[in-house]
Amino acid sequence: MKLPQNTTQPKERAFLVGVDLRQEDDLLSINDSLDELALLADTAGLEVVGLVTQRMKSPNPKTFIGMGKVEEVKALVEEVQADIIVFDEELSGRHLRELEKIFGDRIRIIDRTALILDIFAMHANTSDGALQVELAQYEYRLTRLTRAWTHLARQAGGGGGRSGGGVGLRGPGETQLEVDRRDIRRRIGNLKNQLEKVRTHRNQHRSRRKRSNIPIVALVGYTNAGKSTLLNQLSGADIYVADQLFATLDPTTRRVEFSGGKVALFTDTVGFIQKLPTMLVAAFRATLEEIAEADLLLHVVDVTHINAQAQAKAVYQTLEEIEADHIPVLIALNKIDMLNDTDGARKALESFPNAVAISALTGEGIKDLLNAINGILFENYVDVTLFLPYKEGGLISMFHEQGRVEMIEHKDGGIQISGVIPNRLLARYSPYINHNQ
Repeated sequence: MKLPQNTTQPKERAFLVGVDLRQEDDLLSINDSLDELALLADTAGLEVVGLVTQRMKSPNPKTFIGMGKVEEVKALVEEVQADIIVFDEELSGRHLRELEKIFGDRIRIIDRTALILDIFAMHANTSDGALQVELAQYEYRLTRLTRAWTHLARQAGGGGGRSGGGVGLRGPGETQLEVDRRDIRRRIGNLKNQLEKVRTHRNQHRSRRKRSNIPIVALVGYTNAGKSTLLNQLSGADIYVADQLFATLDPTTRRVEFSGGKVALFTDTVGFIQKLPTMLVAAFRATLEEIAEADLLLHVVDVTHINAQAQAKAVYQTLEEIEADHIPVLIALNKIDMLNDTDGARKALESFPNAVAISALTGEGIKDLLNAINGILFENYVDVTLFLPYKEGGLISMFHEQGRVEMIEHKDGGIQISGVIPNRLLARYSPYINHNQ
């Protein structure tokens, strides 16, 4: 009898390297950061077979880690038969070249940024997402023209599927190594032009939504906090959910109804993470602007995570980076169904002001969350005094339609107006508050 053959491709074996540079702005400890790196590796289809750490004041200019540690890693990698070494910090082109000389052709070297880029490429299921990922890949590759780049680059439009057995098999191919920097810059320019068209289209779409006066709520949070599960719970939708990092990449908008026939649009966006690559934030500007244009940010926090506070801080840092930190925030402390005791939710609420404890999975606390959102979007009003230029006719009309005018005075170039407006509109008027001519 002929036995069936196992056609499953074996996973690449990854060895992790963490460096504690003792920087005050580090959100996670070296061990917690390596735990997160291991989750990223697993999401990318790698099998983690070992790790080492080193404390340093500053990186070695040639090999990032010290030469003694390099020799230790080399011995351990041989012992566990690893295929790939993943650094938890971003490596320069020189670091990659020097390390590749030492470890030879059999062992591939990538860093945390390359790993995240590869995961994004896996999960880019739309043409817009694929364009944004490809731009970030080429921006990363531009200063790192080594053989390692094929572990993280993917053909345009090739997102969403897997070919082969993990990192290193999803790239455009070895022939691309012959492409010089001029060609890469040309490709980057083309991608930026295409994404500018995407951005323009999304701006037009957002303008139409604003004219409809339907408030927009953007779900933000650390990756795997449960945003997609929450959007499913709120809207009755069926968005893909998985217990892995960056399961959702492309933005999804759903309509949610409140009592009295009121309606809001809820948008789920890409999750954040500590050390989120700068080129990813830049490449995903068109997507992240969905957050910056929202009336309310619903910050979903995994209350069961040991580093919930640090994860929340990483989210706020990214919001500041994309200039969305002025928008009102409501915190949803998610996964309370997984807490061992009822006191856990109470203690978490004490740690996070302006929060509602929920379970997106079971629906517990969802009614309280909707009531809180309803209050912010439709019931809370704030006093403002503004100077609105005449060219901002849409904002002037909106003030009259949705607010209450108490004083108005026409001046050169615009109007001085005082009154009350819904709290959810405050972010749109913030550039004009206390502005006088």
